Formats: sequence, C-alpha cells, structure tokens
Amino acid sequence: MPNTRNRTPRVLIVTPEITYLPAGMGEGADRMRAKAGGLADVSSSLIRALYDQGGDVHVTLPNYRAIFRDQLENDFDEKVDRIRSSITSDRIHLAEDRAFFYLNQVYSGYGGEDIKISLAFQREVINHVIPRVKPDLIHCNDWMTGLIPAMARRVRIPCLFTLHNIHSRETVMATIEDRGIDTADFWENLYFTRPPESYESSRDTNFVDYLVSGVFASHYVNTVSPTFFQEIVNGLHGVVTPHLRRELANKWHAGCAAGILNAPDETYNPETDPALVWNYTAESHKAGKRSNKIHLQERLGLRCDHNAPLFFWPSRLDPLQKGCGLLAEILYDTLSHYWNDGMQVVMVADGAFWPHFEHIIRTFNLQDRVALCPFEESLSRLAYAASDFLFMPSKFEPCGLPQMIGPLYGSLPVACDTGGIHDTVTHLDSAKGLGNGFLFTSHDAGGLRWAVDEAMAFWQKPEAFKRAQINRIMEESSRTFNHTVTANRYIDLYETMLERPFIV
Repeated sequence: MPNTRNRTPRVLIVTPEITYLPAGMGEGADRMRAKAGGLADVSSSLIRALYDQGGDVHVTLPNYRAIFRDQLENDFDEKVDRIRSSITSDRIHLAEDRAFFYLNQVYSGYGGEDIKISLAFQREVINHVIPRVKPDLIHCNDWMTGLIPAMARRVRIPCLFTLHNIHSRETVMATIEDRGIDTADFWENLYFTRPPESYESSRDTNFVDYLVSGVFASHYVNTVSPTFFQEIVNGLHGVVTPHLRRELANKWHAGCAAGILNAPDETYNPETDPALVWNYTAESHKAGKRSNKIHLQERLGLRCDHNAPLFFWPSRLDPLQKGCGLLAEILYDTLSHYWNDGMQVVMVADGAFWPHFEHIIRTFNLQDRVALCPFEESLSRLAYAASDFLFMPSKFEPCGLPQMIGPLYGSLPVACDTGGIHDTVTHLDSAKGLGNGFLFTSHDAGGLRWAVDEAMAFWQKPEAFKRAQINRIMEESSRTFNHTVTANRYIDLYETMLERPFIV
C-alpha cells in the first residue's frame, strides 16, 4: 500500500464479528472468536493479510466477555486483562460496555437490544478508539457501524463501508445521543427518512437509517457481490428500500463503488475438516465422499446406499430469500420420479419454513428419503462431504457461501442465477469441461425442477467421466474461493481510496 505522510498508512477495521486474529497481534488473539456469518471470515482474512504484509492494521470490536470466555477457557479473565492492557493501545481495541459483556451470541435476536449493542459499540469507537488510533482509513461493516462514516467524513478520514446484507435499523437522533454519541457534530452527514430542515427539528422526530447513513457518508462503498450491486442499482429487488437503492446508485455512478466477493472460512477443507469421518482430496474424493455418505445416512436414519444421489439443503429455511417454497412444491414429485435411482435429500437448517417440510415428510412417509435436522455446524460440514449436490434456489443473494463451499467438497450447486451465485457458479458444460453447477434463471418451481433434472443427467453419466469433472471442480474451487483473493481486492480498494483526493 502507498505511504501516507511518508509512513505506512494506518487502517482501522471496525467489525462486530471476527473469526480469528493473527496470533502475533497478542496473546489469546487467535482464539477470540465471535461469529454470526461471513462478515467474521472476511474481516479476519483481511486483517491477517494486512498484518502479514507488514501493514499498520488495527481492529476494534465489542468485548464479548461471555463469548470470548468459551475460547480462552479457565484463564479468561487474566488473558483478557493482559490483552486489554498490552494490546488495546497497540492493535486490538476492545470496546467496553455491559450491553455486550454477557451476550452468548453476536446478535441478541431482538431489534431493540441489537440497537443498544450497536450504539454502545459505535460510541466507544467514535469517542475513544478513533481519537486514540488516529487512522488514515477506516473500514466499517454493516448497519451495526453505520453511523461511523458520518463522523469520519466530519473529521476528513476516508471511510469504506461494506454491505454484507441489506438489513438496517432506524432510530431518532435523541436515542443515539442518549447512548453517548454527539450527533450534533455530524448530523448533516447522516441519512434521514425524510429531508431534514435543521438539527433541532429533526432530533426527536426524524428517523436515521443506519445502513443508508453508512452508504451516504462513506467515501467508498462495496457489496459482497459485483452482480448483486448491479441488480440493486437496476432496481431488480423489491426487498431493497428505495433509499438504499438511490444512495448505492449515487456511489456507483460517482465511481466510488465496488463488488468484492466473500470467501468461505479456510477451515472448509475436506483434507483437514475434523467434522468428516474420512478426509479426502480432489484425487481421492470418490472414496472419501462414499464413506461420509454412509455415515451420514446411518446417523440420520436414511437408506444406506453409497450409490444414492444425495442433495443437501445448507441454508436457513427462509421463504422470502432462500426459495425453500420452490423445493417444497417439487419435493414429492421429484423424489417419486427418481425413486429407483435412490434420490435422497438432507436439510440441516433452521427457519420459518421448517413445519412445511416436516408436514411433507410425514404425509408421504419420506423418513428414509428425506432428513430434516436443526442446524449444527459439524453436521452441516459432514453433509457437504456426503452430498453430491446442494440446493441454492435463492430469490436474491448478496453473496452466499454454500455455493462456494459445496464445490470445495465436490458437492455441486443447483442454484438460481442471481447475485453472488451468478458470480460464483457457471452452468456445467460436461463436453467442454467447464462449469461447476446447474443454474436456472426463472425463479419458480419449474426452473428448479429443470436444474435438478440437469444434475441427475450428470449423475447418470459414466463414473470415470463424473470423477474427472468433480476432480477439476474441486481443484478450481480451491484456487478461486479463498481469502487471499478476497483480501487482495480490499487492499487494492484501500490503495485507490488513499490515492484519491478527499472530497467533502
């Protein structure tokens, strides 16, 4: 990265989630894990890449005492005290507030509580961390950090704001100020749900949108998929608010926007994954997947048949986004059609649509063909290794990770051609030896059934042919879907921001 004021630029990454931190950043740092989704993985990989390259990288996150206690075990209090005293002023800056001391997960699941957590975190970052670190560039992530870019613009610090999803929260400035953040100092850089006439008239009645404020005030913005960004700008998703669409479009047309794909956690590796009963490489995938399939079938009460084509549902059962209603429409007829092939479906997921699948399984006595299980990470990892195909019929997808994880394990996605899926899955052309999955473009039950038929047509090809294709796909995926590629894209964007003149 270029020098700033004749020195290495100082980057502050603000994130509510982390998977790991480089061990060299302090004792116990590599075991401070607080993860809810892909944001944790991207933050960690970027921090490590910057650190490994000798960058002056800093990170701030909430001090999730209860969560960290699980990682640091019996000597938790002593280690965190050492981290706080010896590292906080150096590289790792733990924000302190009882709002997140006793959480057992990153987000409480309650809107009001999550707002309190967000405001407590941002108060510490704005009032204490930024003045202490004096960064040359700030990188904020998602609505939980959406007020910080407004403050950064006020003090002329370039700020990148990354959208990992489209969820947001809204409160009035009075609520924000009650938590110790002086919005009067930078209120003009916030985004209000209606045009503000003045600070006084807006303070108690005009709602601030946290996510859109992050987009509005930041100097650059990125989503975690190039295609999803374009889809928003082109108005293809009704779930995106007009405010968010307009501000993202403004950034896009101003040349201050990018799409950078996430990458799976590096522990998703069939050669080393401890959740598997038999680890395997691309070369040995046939035997490895067979052993894991038999184990999964025995564990879930399915018919034990290593020749059975096994389809895996890896995503939450969300009928709005994930397309589980499409699978419900075709599940019985598809299983009936491929009954003699032994087709099976495994779902390892939670969500609102659970009772519908439970009803289908019970009504048609599909217990030995369909398994419906609550989400458990080790079971999900085993299902990636055991399955031949995975379902991703999302209506929209800001990025998506399962369609990248699956090919790493030799499980090919059956997916809708949208957002991050479009950027990571190419329809398989067996004759040319190209592609890594099966894409449908019409988001309806007929489109999904067509893609399943394409997958089954591949399944019925000669064994040697299939083995060569899956070997190729696994090797290509390991080169493409990794954190090094993602981190380098972010570093390139940092360089662009630091070289570009600051415009208020």
